[in-house]
Amino acid sequence: MSEERTADWDPRDASVLNNQVEAFDQMRSRCPVAWSEFLNWSIFRHADIINILDDPNAFSSFSNHRAVPNGMDPPEHTAYRSALAPFFTPDQMSRLEPGFRSIAAELATPLINQPGAEFIDAFATAYSLRCAVEYLGWRADRWEHLRGWTHGNQQASLARDRETSAALAREFTAIVQEELADRRRDKKAQDDLTSRLMTTTVNGQVLSDADIVSTVRNWIAGHGTVAAGIGILTWHLASDAELQQQLRGEPDRLAQAIDEILRTDGPLVSNRRTTTRDVKIADRHIPAGERLTLMWIAADRDPAVFQDPDTIDLNRNLDRSLVFGWGIHDCIGASLARLEMLVAIEELLSRTTSIEVADPSTVKRMVYPSNGIASMTLTLH
Repeated sequence: MSEERTADWDPRDASVLNNQVEAFDQMRSRCPVAWSEFLNWSIFRHADIINILDDPNAFSSFSNHRAVPNGMDPPEHTAYRSALAPFFTPDQMSRLEPGFRSIAAELATPLINQPGAEFIDAFATAYSLRCAVEYLGWRADRWEHLRGWTHGNQQASLARDRETSAALAREFTAIVQEELADRRRDKKAQDDLTSRLMTTTVNGQVLSDADIVSTVRNWIAGHGTVAAGIGILTWHLASDAELQQQLRGEPDRLAQAIDEILRTDGPLVSNRRTTTRDVKIADRHIPAGERLTLMWIAADRDPAVFQDPDTIDLNRNLDRSLVFGWGIHDCIGASLARLEMLVAIEELLSRTTSIEVADPSTVKRMVYPSNGIASMTLTLH
């Protein structure tokens, strides 16, 4: 930093962590560009965030820890993203759907008619990580290893515990390298996505093992967000019997409902950029080389863009929603995330007549960098 700064807020204060949505709404109105030691510059308004995302030359996504492709800038980002796009085509999603539906059914069945069943670990987390393993073509028990890894990552991120983060990175690398080694020992060509990654080329060069590890890490981290999303969606449906019954009667509106519910209550708190030159955002002058934290949740609840932002409106125009990002760095796996969440909610609704929160005191929210549900007991009739 070039000068001493006074913090405008503390993102780790209990008043923020107890209700991130409300706290970010207040910051958007009170101090739309705010400084803190923890997040540096936090940006809360939708228009400011769109301007940043639309100018990757001034606001870099580059990460010192290689992150394929989201931690890259053009032209490197363009080449890697183009190489990975075929992993998320409609045909690919169609092939995956039956397996995802089977996983959802298997996990939902034992919860039905069990009063006060714990839902997050038993369904949301297990489902999202089992889908990830299915998607990658890994052996089925791998999801248990990934559960500990994703949970540890969230805790280390909040604590800024670099030593733990480094240990978790080594643990994840070992998991991926073991999967790659298994495929290299088996000389037969395998028709799974990990095998396809091993033959994917960028600028004429096959992806290195390090780039495969980075790519898969990004995808698995995304499944943590999917789990958070499923928890949020189920909580909203369980808390709003009228909306729940409407979607039972109008299942074709479920995809729109998922995007709209997550606009009001997003699972992913933020994303980062770094200034490449001096900039002015709102009334704040920010030098080159400064880190920005784009507050997705606040932007998607900005009343300047979304009228009555608290209201879940199934007819709302969501063209400006940031649930899956924006611009060249929008979520490459959005089609996969949407499919997983849609299948999960479809299976829960189709197998029940009502979903209710068994005990409101059991509903505990996650904290930064997630905004999901940490625990929740439901009764599925």
